[in-house]
Amino acid sequence: MSDTAETRADDAPSIKDYLGEHIRDYGMLIALVVIMVFFQFTTDGTLLRPVNITNLFLQNSYIIIMALGMLLVIVAGHIDLSVGSVVGFIGALAAVMIVQWGWSMWLAVPACLAIGAGIGAAQGYWIAYWRIPSFIVTLAGMLVFRGASLWLLEGQSVGPFPSEFQKLSTGFIPDLVPFLGDLVANITGAKRVNGFAVLCGILIAGGIVWLGIRARQRDARFGMTSEPMPFFVIRTALVAGAIVFISYKLSTFRGLPNVLITMGLLTVVYAFLTERTTTGRRVYALGGNEKAAKLSGIKTERLTFLTFVNMGLLAGLAGLIFAARLNTATPKAGVAFELDVIAAVFIGGASMSGGVGKIVGAVVGAFIMGVMNNGMSIMGIGIDYQQVIKGLVLLAAVIFDVYNKSKQG
Repeated sequence: MSDTAETRADDAPSIKDYLGEHIRDYGMLIALVVIMVFFQFTTDGTLLRPVNITNLFLQNSYIIIMALGMLLVIVAGHIDLSVGSVVGFIGALAAVMIVQWGWSMWLAVPACLAIGAGIGAAQGYWIAYWRIPSFIVTLAGMLVFRGASLWLLEGQSVGPFPSEFQKLSTGFIPDLVPFLGDLVANITGAKRVNGFAVLCGILIAGGIVWLGIRARQRDARFGMTSEPMPFFVIRTALVAGAIVFISYKLSTFRGLPNVLITMGLLTVVYAFLTERTTTGRRVYALGGNEKAAKLSGIKTERLTFLTFVNMGLLAGLAGLIFAARLNTATPKAGVAFELDVIAAVFIGGASMSGGVGKIVGAVVGAFIMGVMNNGMSIMGIGIDYQQVIKGLVLLAAVIFDVYNKSKQG
């Protein structure tokens, strides 16, 4: 046992080496923390007020949801420029179905999601089986579905939606454990605390700590090197502490938004899919080297097709959430969303050449974009300067990726 322990200790990377190898992962997380601290000071504490944190989740929910699908598309070596137009089209379709045709929400929502997946399938078919570049196919889709939205709405806004549909975006989870909220309120001196939000934050933070410890133990059993203990302790403490802090802040306003639960569940599902399943590993193999993946027996055409079906489904869901938040469908809904989604994925560490990227990175990248938008708006910075700054941040992220690749090569 002692020889094995000594071997593992010798094999363990130094803090400097580990940081150099994982600068992409830690760099984005550090950047998010730095940006939040900067705007917290420059906005005189407005950024982390409960109502503003809630608005951050509501404003960026559809971007984060689409970033999950876009990551898979980009990892597979493709791009989807049509997602913003699909958002607008699905929102318009939902408005026509519910407001004009009188469909119930429980019929319209599944129908819209199915049509979103169908749009992804239609585009994925030409890309996967006819080898037409995804840039061209989805650029055509962007124009087609923008025009389809205008035709469907006849150039006018359609709304409002029923209150049950609005809850997709603006609803909140009720307090299921009020006694815990009263206890926390007495301890902290807050006027009102949603106990369920606090409980969820504590359970999620505890789950992250437990899973992290289990992962280290599993690595130790198989003789695999893992991150240095100081990194593990600091990273786990920061993430767990941030989750408890955010959940407490939300609990003092209206609790957990429905869209936050949706985003959280989707993030967990897609992280598991990409990191723990054969299908997820095959997507990375497809993006890394399509010819080698095909020779190894992977059905690359079908996999490419499914990534676009998945992207269409998530774009449809984002369209429903965005329409529910606005409480109306407008011809201009979803304009330039594809730029924010693609930027979030690249800022989160995805590679332009495919085969590289993580779900958590995409979520962090989306939050970086969201916090920057929110913080600059609070500071009164004009939309012109905001676009310039976001463009420079995206360019810096891509240059950082290219530099890392050249350094490793």
